[in-house]
Amino acid sequence: MLSKVISSAVLGIDAYPVEVEVDVASRGLPFFSTVGLPDAAVKESKERVRAALKNTGFDFPLKQVVVNLAPADIKKEGSAFDLPIAIGMLIAEGILNQEQVSGYLIVGELSLDGRVKPVRGALSMAVLAKKAGYRGMVIPADNAQEAAVVESVRIFGMETLPQVVEFLSGNVLAEPVKINIQSAFETYSAYQEDFSEVKGQEHAKRAIEVAAAGGHNIIMIGPPGSGKTMLARRLPTVLPQMSFDESIETTKIHSIMGLLKQGQPLIATRPYRSPHHTISDAGLIGGGQIPKPGEVSLSHNGILFLDELPEFKRNVLEALRQPLEDGQVTISRAVTSLTYPASLMLVAAMNPCKCGFSGDPLHQCLCTPHQIQTYRSKVSGPLMDRIDIHIEVPAIKFNEISSDATAEPSTSIRERVTRARQVQQERFKSDGIFANAHMKPRHIRKYCKIEEDSLHLMEMAMNRLGLSARAYNRILKVSRTIADLENSEQIGSQHISEAIQYRSLDRKVS
Repeated sequence: MLSKVISSAVLGIDAYPVEVEVDVASRGLPFFSTVGLPDAAVKESKERVRAALKNTGFDFPLKQVVVNLAPADIKKEGSAFDLPIAIGMLIAEGILNQEQVSGYLIVGELSLDGRVKPVRGALSMAVLAKKAGYRGMVIPADNAQEAAVVESVRIFGMETLPQVVEFLSGNVLAEPVKINIQSAFETYSAYQEDFSEVKGQEHAKRAIEVAAAGGHNIIMIGPPGSGKTMLARRLPTVLPQMSFDESIETTKIHSIMGLLKQGQPLIATRPYRSPHHTISDAGLIGGGQIPKPGEVSLSHNGILFLDELPEFKRNVLEALRQPLEDGQVTISRAVTSLTYPASLMLVAAMNPCKCGFSGDPLHQCLCTPHQIQTYRSKVSGPLMDRIDIHIEVPAIKFNEISSDATAEPSTSIRERVTRARQVQQERFKSDGIFANAHMKPRHIRKYCKIEEDSLHLMEMAMNRLGLSARAYNRILKVSRTIADLENSEQIGSQHISEAIQYRSLDRKVS
């Protein structure tokens, strides 16, 4: 007898339907075969399904069993097909009725004792169920809160295989899982860090506020222990609150990677990712035989922090250029090509030289100017071209560490940043961008016009400080953001002066 069960798998960050067809024939010697490009985890489902059926009181048919996963030309991976395969076998054996199961999207991994274990990508599958108009979705109870974020889909969270059978047969009524999205947003939108915990470094805090207000990439240069990592960890707390659409898109990526905490329905805080400098290009950008998102995609709508930037492999850093420019990363393989979102702010940190104490009045630097230049040149010009703000973070003084004064909290800074972002969204509403950092040359010519005295100041800075030619547009972009923070339509000389300070790596080392 032939049965069909609707299931789902994830390709990229979106789900697609998979029709699980189970054919049970009594003639010939018994065997079990799975077709439709299954990976090793899918092939092993035979043993999990066999044990789960036996240990929950059902018989595993000693017949010829063929399981087909359609469409058959896409590689299937993971353990989410265990439950639909088991349900398909029960339909083929006459324990369940095909009509009772039709219209439900069913996913879940089975343990050997019949418990239904969580799967990855439940949110993407719930979005698919809504678009396709299915009757409902039968999923593991641990994934129910996550899937219930998608409204207009009836989500039924199940804990055991017998519970699923009783529900589908109509013997037990189950209420769909519901979630208060507003309440969930408030619960999971709190940050653990705050800028009020950072003592001193007012100049660096100001630069971070400007970077957050314009969506600018930023690099901090300073000796060890000056607080670069501490500042970076608190940058997400001053970014504008995530919208629901941003939250859904971010949660999708973390869901398919299995990074959602148990019981957490969605991600409501800006992601902060800080990979070690030994990471590979596939780990940073994404990849694998079956492509998976990397750190740049896990940082989507948030922060990617690269500490000790010159210590990263050059090919890894060069791979960052496309996502920083396009806001997405494309991974091509012989079988398929996948595109993952990667709209992020890059925050980097580095020592001023190899020993770390160049310019530090309390420690002697042993590096020559040539060695300093060689160390800094490990980061290529094209990558530095995509970093708008360079800020020096000096060693903090004792009187600042020991001070009892309370620093400005993140909420106050976020209010100013949010107002500046609203100005930019209104300005660029017809241009397809949403922050000053994403301005192209045509936008700079239109929105960054400066007066004669500001132009003269820019010329002096270029000549006297030895600023590179690529610094010109970066200074104009940052000046536009500083003016937006002050709610000024015109870019003034004071805005240009402040922006010039944020190009320290463009100055010649002497």
